[in-house]
Amino acid sequence: MSEGGQPAKDEDPGTRPPVREQASDGPSRSGSTALTSRVWRAGRTGWALVGVAAALVLAGFVLAELSLVVVPVVLALFPATLLVPVSDALKRIGVPAALAALVALLAGLGLIALVLGLMVPLVAMELPELAESAGEGLADLQRMLSSHLGIEIDSMSELLEEGAEMLGEAGDIAGQALAAAIVAFETIAGALIMLVVLFFYLKDGRRLANGVRLTAPSHVRHHLREISDRAWSTLSSYFRGQLFVALVDAVFIGLGLVILGVPLALPLAVLIFFGGLFPVVGAVTTGALAVLVAFADGGLVIALIVAGLVLVVQQVEANILQPYVLGHAIDLHPLVVLLSITIGAIVAGILGAFLAVPVAAIVARSLDYLREDGPETPSPTTSPAQASSGDAE
Repeated sequence: MSEGGQPAKDEDPGTRPPVREQASDGPSRSGSTALTSRVWRAGRTGWALVGVAAALVLAGFVLAELSLVVVPVVLALFPATLLVPVSDALKRIGVPAALAALVALLAGLGLIALVLGLMVPLVAMELPELAESAGEGLADLQRMLSSHLGIEIDSMSELLEEGAEMLGEAGDIAGQALAAAIVAFETIAGALIMLVVLFFYLKDGRRLANGVRLTAPSHVRHHLREISDRAWSTLSSYFRGQLFVALVDAVFIGLGLVILGVPLALPLAVLIFFGGLFPVVGAVTTGALAVLVAFADGGLVIALIVAGLVLVVQQVEANILQPYVLGHAIDLHPLVVLLSITIGAIVAGILGAFLAVPVAAIVARSLDYLREDGPETPSPTTSPAQASSGDAE
């Protein structure tokens, strides 16, 4: 009560704290602050993505300019996955590192020369007949579709003639000869660089990997080591497993072609083996070629049987053999595999298609590691000596 008996409600309103106004302004201000914070975070994220994309484009340009060196360095990793166990076994029994690497390298080259010496002449002799049979199969398929379904498709001969005309208009003979000479020189130089790099992979692979890791800051070396170990394990499992899967495909489909009496079974089996190194796409392409040859020689019934054989072998491979042999090395959805091969082929042709799946598998394994609970970061109570000792390990 105020003096004079007036109630407190008659006091000057200006002296009261604006409680209601503060309550109404608080949520709007906090909401505005939160919205501004989200906008800033989105902007920073967008610019970070732009920076990453620009860095990738720049790296791709640099790698393309240095392809004569980069491609052999990358391709040497694949035979290294097969030869490193041989070199390590020789080192364990006391063989010097350089001699062990040289013996493993020569053994690998001898095996490749033996396989090529046995297969290439046979395939080369029957390759013209294989192309002719495939062309006949396409011609028969064209006639069947035209007579029964009214569908018209260009014949292989017309496509080849158009391609020859385009090549003839592309440039003169001197320019084509110069381009061929440059390609031959780059191929020979790349092969020699690849052999030298492979030798040092076999001799000093661990030292080279440790040297690369030491260039990174100390607090990320452990993560880099884990990621590089997973990448090497994935690449080794993928390449060895894919070779075995491709060999199984070639053997069983080749035996089926022999039993059905399809001509050119051996060159078709060899092509199926090399096609098996390109998951999904290679198997479909080489299988279709086998079906065309069977259709040209034995008619529609034999072609359908060959198509069924190819489908059965590929289903067994995809659902039984690959999960058992490859395990989690290529635990990718078929759509991811197909898109990876397509993007790789667009970016770098056949080489890109060959590298696409192992690169995608390595990226997937690396992301799995980054999503896992990695090593604990030093807590505020952890001494610098303890943190540095953990990094040194």
